Amino acid sequence: MNSWARLAIGATTTGAAAVAYGAGVERRRWTLREATMPVLAPGTRPLRVLHVSDLHMTPGQRGKQRWVADLAALEPDLVVNTGDNLAHTRAVPSVMAALDPLLSRPGVFVFGSNDYFGPTPKNPARYLTGTRTKPTGELLPWRDLRAAMVERGWQDATHARLTVDVDGVSVAVAGVDDPHLGLDRYDRVAGRPGPGHALRLGLTHSPEPRVLDAFAADGYDLVMAGHTHGGQLRLPGYGAIVTNCGIDRSRARGASRWGTHTHLHVSAGLGTSPWAPVRFACPPEATLLTLVARPAVPASADATPADAAADVG
Repeated sequence: MNSWARLAIGATTTGAAAVAYGAGVERRRWTLREATMPVLAPGTRPLRVLHVSDLHMTPGQRGKQRWVADLAALEPDLVVNTGDNLAHTRAVPSVMAALDPLLSRPGVFVFGSNDYFGPTPKNPARYLTGTRTKPTGELLPWRDLRAAMVERGWQDATHARLTVDVDGVSVAVAGVDDPHLGLDRYDRVAGRPGPGHALRLGLTHSPEPRVLDAFAADGYDLVMAGHTHGGQLRLPGYGAIVTNCGIDRSRARGASRWGTHTHLHVSAGLGTSPWAPVRFACPPEATLLTLVARPAVPASADATPADAAADVG
């Protein structure tokens, strides 16, 4: 056997092993990440915020449901859900079972494309080229999910400006509908939040730069998003291969800066499309953020949204 044949067999074997690991092991290796972010008004006590995103739930995923439900033991001050909860027309009860213990905590949410449209097979090459296609999946029962979450006390931040009292700490919240589908209408929430808030929080499913720029221009302290799956497939030493949106690869997951004031947190999410059930070097995750007070005198910086350095794992 010549060397080229050996290389081909070796590459095929390695690739098959990686796919088997990604599909059989890593996509179920649910992980809690933790980060500290200095985004609160000076003098504010720390807040614990649980960020949950991209469940992509189907009815039979009981292990995922149990793992998410157990996050309630963290006793977060606030839960933020940035969308893509559904992956099946009958998944609303499963999502609610997963979130049930968390729904007793203050919570806010926005939806993503896979709350509205069911998953369909797609050519993986389009992620490498950045090609977007119009959703063709069946309509999902997002209205039922919204009604169930609101009934339990969580607030829908989609194209809304809210004030949430988190155990005596005032949080100004604004959100947009999914920019990945072009549904964002930032003009509906535009403008700086009023005074007196310890945190100005922006929500979006897909972290598109036009939305991040708008929140930053209005003085938001923190923007939270999902959608990217952290790249879903990451290469050791290189990171995410693609982000499936307009942000750069270094911001595909975790905490980073967007300009001189605004911080960004992107969740790598807890699921995958049923048609692409593989993760590699990017386990499914929820994140517990400890928000602390920012310095009373901001450090000078010349960064802009275009060149701000990311601080991500």
